[in-house]
Amino acid sequence: MKWIGALMIIGITTWIGFDKSHQLNRRPKHIRQLKNALQILEAEILYSQSSLQTAFQNIADQVPQPMSNFFQSLAHRMQSRDFDLMDCWEKSVQKLINQSSLGLNEAEILKQFGRTLGQHDMVQQQKHIQLTITHLERELEEARDEQYRFGKMSKSLGVLLGVFIVLLLI
Repeated sequence: MKWIGALMIIGITTWIGFDKSHQLNRRPKHIRQLKNALQILEAEILYSQSSLQTAFQNIADQVPQPMSNFFQSLAHRMQSRDFDLMDCWEKSVQKLINQSSLGLNEAEILKQFGRTLGQHDMVQQQKHIQLTITHLERELEEARDEQYRFGKMSKSLGVLLGVFIVLLLI
């Protein structure tokens, strides 16, 4: 019975380590997807001159999950008659953070961008999009660095922590 408990402890801590490593690996991918989505938004605003709701729907059709859900959620929330864009954006950002591997820094960048969305002319909006992409580029470099430094370590640490706990309990 002790051996079963020991194997369960090692298995659980190993699983936690692999899950953390998986999150570290997905974060750069999600940041790249978000950057691509913002570039599509820029094109929709400047060249197609689409409404935000139409632009969000077009982006949702072009990008993979979880970014697709984010823009689909925005387009859906904007269908109500008395929507508040800032409120829609905040709720959708929170939902995106819960569904993806994006961190608090990315959430803050998105919230700051959401405060300017739809408030300016096309040229100013383009500048805000480019600024947001620049901030995301910085976060992407940081995410890649964390992935490189901590990805393998979190897997090993999960296994070793499990073995350590089992040795303490024996």
